[in-house]
Amino acid sequence: MGFVRVARKDEIPAGSIREFQVDGLTAAIANVGNKFYAINNTCLHRGGPLAQGELQGVAVTCPWHGWQYDVTTGKLMMNQAVGVKTYAIEVRGEDLWIDAG
Repeated sequence: MGFVRVARKDEIPAGSIREFQVDGLTAAIANVGNKFYAINNTCLHRGGPLAQGELQGVAVTCPWHGWQYDVTTGKLMMNQAVGVKTYAIEVRGEDLWIDAG
């Protein structure tokens, strides 16, 4: 499938995280210091929507039960052995492209 356009950079201000759906994939895209990261939006604990959580630095907190993930790696902050899938993301001009394959 390869890379597909998912959003404009200005849709995700610095210090925020947003949910996007593209080609059957639901991703949480975070802007940390104007660098973008994409992870699977579903918390491993009970399926909470990570993009609805609070982003502090590189840590997003699931709004349902407080599990925290590093958006740069997808790994749980409390157990680096497990985590959610990460997706390659590219900035092309003002657009963000995600590898949905």
